[in-house]
Amino acid sequence: MSRMQEDIQYAGSDTRPPMLDRTDFESWQQRIRLYCLGKDNGENIMKSIKEGPFQMGTVSDVITGGTEGAVQQGPVRARVLNDLSAEEKERYKADIRATNILLQGIPKDIYSLINHYTDAKDIWENVKMILEGSELTKDDRESQLYDEFEHFRQIKGETIQGYYV
Repeated sequence: MSRMQEDIQYAGSDTRPPMLDRTDFESWQQRIRLYCLGKDNGENIMKSIKEGPFQMGTVSDVITGGTEGAVQQGPVRARVLNDLSAEEKERYKADIRATNILLQGIPKDIYSLINHYTDAKDIWENVKMILEGSELTKDDRESQLYDEFEHFRQIKGETIQGYYV
């Protein structure tokens, strides 16, 4: 890959989210946040990533024409897109956009591990887990490194060069 292509991939663009570099997850995390916030409806896109998808909920239609003009509630049903307010529709659209942004910003090998997740929060958390590990994994790794450092000694008969390497 040419240096210019690497620079473009690292920096991202306005039309394509920044690509994840496995060796620098922290930087990618920050760049993807800035990319999302720079988009229309960016606050809702970030809300989808942090809090999960918008929940449609249920609604009960009002039935008129009951006895003596009383208002009656119909059966409870799941809400559909037409039942949503303009703000709720924007949040719903942001869920789709957030998922799309994250999926476009990850390499194929990671995509194949998480492609069955359908919302941005799950994708974000699983990519983070794959690249950073859980807190227990981090603590265990740190503990192992300290243990190896404490027991680092020259093996009997080992040359100085071998010890250094």
